[in-house]
Amino acid sequence: MADYDLVVLGSGPGGYVAAIRAAQLGLKVAIVERENLGGICLNWGCIPTKALLRSAEIYHYMQHAGDYGLTAASISADIDAVVKRSRGVAKQLNQGVTHLMKKNKITVHMGDGKLLAANTLSVTKDGKTEEVTAKNIIIATGARARDLPFAPADGKHIWTYRHAMVPPEMPKKLLVIGSGAIGIEFASFYNDMGADITVVEMLDRIVPVEDADVSAFLEKSLTKQGMTIMTGAGVESLKATATAVSATIKGKDGKVVTSEFTHCIVAIGIVPNTENIGLEALGVEMDRGFLKTDANCRTNVPSLWAIGDITAPPWLAHKASHEGVIAAETIAGGHPHAMDPLNIPGCTYCHPQVASVGLTEAKAKEAGYDVKVGNFPFMGNGKAIALGEAEGFIKTVFDAKTGELLGAHMVGAEVTELIQGYTIGKTAELVEADFMHTVFPHPTLSEMMHESVLGAYGKMLHM
Repeated sequence: MADYDLVVLGSGPGGYVAAIRAAQLGLKVAIVERENLGGICLNWGCIPTKALLRSAEIYHYMQHAGDYGLTAASISADIDAVVKRSRGVAKQLNQGVTHLMKKNKITVHMGDGKLLAANTLSVTKDGKTEEVTAKNIIIATGARARDLPFAPADGKHIWTYRHAMVPPEMPKKLLVIGSGAIGIEFASFYNDMGADITVVEMLDRIVPVEDADVSAFLEKSLTKQGMTIMTGAGVESLKATATAVSATIKGKDGKVVTSEFTHCIVAIGIVPNTENIGLEALGVEMDRGFLKTDANCRTNVPSLWAIGDITAPPWLAHKASHEGVIAAETIAGGHPHAMDPLNIPGCTYCHPQVASVGLTEAKAKEAGYDVKVGNFPFMGNGKAIALGEAEGFIKTVFDAKTGELLGAHMVGAEVTELIQGYTIGKTAELVEADFMHTVFPHPTLSEMMHESVLGAYGKMLHM
C-alpha cells in the first residue's frame, strides 16, 4: 500500500492549497518542500514585495503631507528597517502555513524531492534519503527568475527580484530590465525610496500584457514621477565592476549608448523548476520546459499532476491556488469546473496600481467582436478626489451584440482591490444590464466601475 493518497512536491500557493483541500476531502496527504513552507510567493515574492511597497507608499505620503494640510518634518527612509519589516511579514506568513499543515494533519517532508516513478518520490536532506509513495503526486515546484545569458545575476550589483528584496545597500542609480509586473513594481518601490530609475523594455510599451491605454497612461505617470522609460530598446551588454554596472543600451532609434548604474534588476521572465526532479525519465510531456496538462491539471502520465508556474501561463499565485483546488477535488473523485484563463485577474502593485481581467480592447477586436467601450476617469469620482488620488481610469469592454463583459482594465489607487468585482461578473457571465442595475455604495471608488459600464452604453452620469 502507498504511504499516502497524495504527495505534493512544492509548498507554494499552489502546493500548500492543494494539500489543504485534499486533506479536507479526507485524503491522507504529505507535502515535500526543499526550502520554506509557502514557497517563493510567500517568502520571496508576492507577500514581502507588498510589504516593501507599503513602506514606500507611506514614505511617499509623508513627503506629500502638505497636500493633506499636514506637516511632517525630518522625513527619512531606512532601507535596512524597511527590509527587516518585509522579512518579518514573510516569516509570520510562513509560520501560518506551518500551522495550517498541522491543523489539517498534513505530513511535511523537508528536503529535495525527486520522482523515481509515477507513484514514488525520494526526499533527500543533509545527505540522508527516504522514499515516499503515493497514489497521486502533484508537482508544484514553481519557477525562478530568468538570467541574462551574457550577465548572470551576482547579487552584488546585478540582481534578480530575490536580491532586490534584501539589497546589500540602497541603489542610487538603478537600471530595471523588463517592464512586466515584477520589473515595474521594483522600479516603483525604489523610485519612491529615492533612487534614480531607468526602465528598459524591448517591446513597444511597458506592461505589454495590459490594455494599450493602460500602458500609455502608466508610462506617462511614471515619467512624471521622474523615471526614464525606454521602450523598443534592448540591453546589448551588461558588465559589473567592483562598484557599479555598465550597460550598453540600443534605443528604438537605433542609437547605442553606454551608461553606468550603481545596480541593475533583471526582470525578463521566469524559468520553470522542472530540471533534476525525474520528469524526463517518466516521459512527462513539456512545452518549452513547462509541463502540459489538461483542464483538470493531469499530465500525460497517470497519477501525475501539475499546477502553478511549471504549467501554462498566466504565471500568477492565485491561478496556482485555484489549480491546486481543481486538482485536489478531481483526485478525490469530484468534478470541479475547469478554469477559464480569461477569468483570471492580473494585478501590478506599482504607483499607480494596475489591474485587469479578460480581453483587452485590441484582443477583443482581433477575436472578431464588435465592441462597446466605457472609460471613466478617477477625476470624476468624489472619493478619489477626497483621497487625493484623482489619477487613473477604469475601462470596460463589452460585446455589442450580447452585452457580455469581455474585459476590464484599470489604473489608479486601489484598483487591485476593485478588479474582483468585474472578475465575479465575468465568472458569473453577467451582462451589461446586471452591472447597470447593481447599486454601488457612495462615496466609493467602486462607483467608477458602474460609471464605466454606463459609459459604454452612452449613459454615463458624472462625466
